[in-house]
Amino acid sequence: MSGVFGRCYDPTGARHGIPTYPWRYAPDGLATRRQLRARGLRPGGQLIAAQVLRPRYRRAPLVAYLYRVDLAKPVRPMTPGKRTALAKAMCARRTCPQCRTDAGYVIPTSLGMCVSCAYPEEQRAA
Repeated sequence: MSGVFGRCYDPTGARHGIPTYPWRYAPDGLATRRQLRARGLRPGGQLIAAQVLRPRYRRAPLVAYLYRVDLAKPVRPMTPGKRTALAKAMCARRTCPQCRTDAGYVIPTSLGMCVSCAYPEEQRAA
């Protein structure tokens, strides 16, 4: 067993506390949150069943937690109130606080305002 593979392979959980598998070697019946969501499921309060480690050069490994698919619950449906709240939140992210107009895109947090307000001299030259 190679060194990297061996450090990431711990199906009993003796070394890491929970069963640990190398990247792409998780057993069937376990899935990450994103994989569950793609199937229309959510963890539903269950505890982490295992983890997957992806080693990186000179950095800590990437970790993905795995949940049991058979204990997963269906995703809750979107309610009209939640849909309205999300629409208002997205509208607030697109509205420039300087000129109070809808920019048509999400305002960059690095600027804090739309590009037209952040760089007015470049807008006049164009």
